[in-house]
Amino acid sequence: MDPSIEKRFIEPSTAQGNAWCLAGLTVAITLLGGCGKKAAADGFAGLPPGGMPVQVQAVKTETIPDVAEYLSVLKSRHSANINPQVEGQITKIFVKSGDHVKTGQPLLEIDPLKQQATLNSQEASRNAQEANLQLAKVSYERAKRLSEAGVISKADYDTAESNYNAAVAQLKSLDEQVTQQKVELHYYSVSAPMDGIVGDIPVRMGDRVTVASLLTTVDEPGALEAYIYVPVERSKALHLGLPVKLLTESGDFLASTAITFVSPQVDPDTQTVLAKAAVLNSQSKLRISQQVRVQVTWGQRQGAAIPFLNITRINGQYFVFVATSEGKGTVARQRLVKIGDNVGNDVEVLDGIKSGEHLIVSGTQFLQDGMPVAEQMAAPASSQTTQKESGQAKH
Repeated sequence: MDPSIEKRFIEPSTAQGNAWCLAGLTVAITLLGGCGKKAAADGFAGLPPGGMPVQVQAVKTETIPDVAEYLSVLKSRHSANINPQVEGQITKIFVKSGDHVKTGQPLLEIDPLKQQATLNSQEASRNAQEANLQLAKVSYERAKRLSEAGVISKADYDTAESNYNAAVAQLKSLDEQVTQQKVELHYYSVSAPMDGIVGDIPVRMGDRVTVASLLTTVDEPGALEAYIYVPVERSKALHLGLPVKLLTESGDFLASTAITFVSPQVDPDTQTVLAKAAVLNSQSKLRISQQVRVQVTWGQRQGAAIPFLNITRINGQYFVFVATSEGKGTVARQRLVKIGDNVGNDVEVLDGIKSGEHLIVSGTQFLQDGMPVAEQMAAPASSQTTQKESGQAKH
């Protein structure tokens, strides 16, 4: 074949193929460019149609108790501080801390020798006066007979009678003094005023004590009182009957009670008001002077509460994800929230979310702000809690 003819037949075919390739490449670039623009617009490539499936629950309004916690000391409702009624030196201690004692049982003894000597002196004076009284009585009776016989004058009779009456009065006075000294001697033996348990004994044998010295305490077992010191700022709301819960240091429940006493005065040193709550202690699980945590319920209020497990803490701030309906559909929005008191397993939300909004309770670790989501109502609280706990354990 003529080469020129062959060239005519081959070159148009090659040019046409190149044209088709160029057209196909243009279309591909156009399609890819369009897909890229759509992916860039959405920002979340690879999501299933309708968005990422998430479980949500509606935020509900709950009754939230207004609770404040304080430190309290338990004291016996029937407790006696034992102070001496005389001064002296401790010579005997009959009991130790923790002993159970009966009414009138000796606890301690203060050196009674000086008082015993005083009593002996008073008794000797009384005995001497009793002899003087006998002599005055004999003189009075003799003077009376002589006066009746006209042997002595009326003045002599009156003198004898006066001496006798003075001797009787003097003996009576000495009797009273002896009795007083015996009572004083009784005070040198310190006894229990009631049945109870002996507390701390801060004194030792040989110590000198005064009437202001604390020897020990005797506490009647059973009912106690929780001494609660409430800041003066909340004293206006303090009244009888306010509910009180007693807790251990670890937060375990001990007992429920209520305010039974409110002091009318403010402690000037601590600026607190003393409140007391009676505590039944029939099983003696609580001890005198034990420190416990107390929760005072001041009242109730209405507010939104959400599960604490659905809150994320970032740089000291708290965030949640909520599902919101926007123009293109439902998206996840990250919200900054301010939380308050615990309400069981939930926590109060003071700001950032309102009742009725849809809180996302699953898959929050995969969410981003503005990501499309497909809502599904969460299971009941009990089963949902189990799911959360298992999910948390995995992560």
